[in-house]
Amino acid sequence: MCTVTYLPLEGANYLLTSNRDEAPARSPQNITRQRIAGQELAFPRDEAAGGTWIAISNSNRLACILNGAFEKHERRPPYRRSRGLMALDFFEHPSVENFLENYIFEGMEPFTMIILEHGKLLEFRWDEEQQHRKWLDSRKPYIWSSSPLYPPEVRNKREHWFADWLQERQHFLRKDILDFHFNAGEGDPWNDVVMNRGDVVRTVSVTSIVKESGIIDMEYYDLLNEQMKHEKINLRGEVVGSR
Repeated sequence: MCTVTYLPLEGANYLLTSNRDEAPARSPQNITRQRIAGQELAFPRDEAAGGTWIAISNSNRLACILNGAFEKHERRPPYRRSRGLMALDFFEHPSVENFLENYIFEGMEPFTMIILEHGKLLEFRWDEEQQHRKWLDSRKPYIWSSSPLYPPEVRNKREHWFADWLQERQHFLRKDILDFHFNAGEGDPWNDVVMNRGDVVRTVSVTSIVKESGIIDMEYYDLLNEQMKHEKINLRGEVVGSR
């Protein structure tokens, strides 16, 4: 839930990569396939709460959650619903607009939600009191870091790492952004993109998603068990092109 990058590809395609920083006991080992509201979904299911921080569907939709909105907040459980279950609830709604207008966010812990739907890119934040919607230019790259774990100065430093990485590239490849998600930093295990704070909280997985013509492809790297799982979803209403 804690470090996410978005890279545009040609033809409304994209690369989205997510590092999950969490207690190791909550880390799944597999990708789950499930049907929700007539859609076929793929996502790693949280071992504790049963939800997820990232999911894709064959209706060309993606939801990705980061903890916190703008700044570190004081936790006040119990909350009405977990953010991981909300990520799956999103797919019960026919559109992002319907979700934003009808879902009950009151009583939920602050979060940042990155939504991709039919080529549109939304950064949506809930700060426990109100919604903050920001439609982004899907032709530009972005990076997000979790506000509860990373103070502003660390988030700014990570943005500089990403900007330096971008300057060295004219074309975006999965292997290159994965290298960033595995290796970017300054040798500081507390704040590098793959982090470890005494095994209490650490980067437990890296999820790589590529949207190409006709498909969304997910690679899930389980860092605790040193294994990778892979799932591919064919999109409804799109012709699968050559890879």
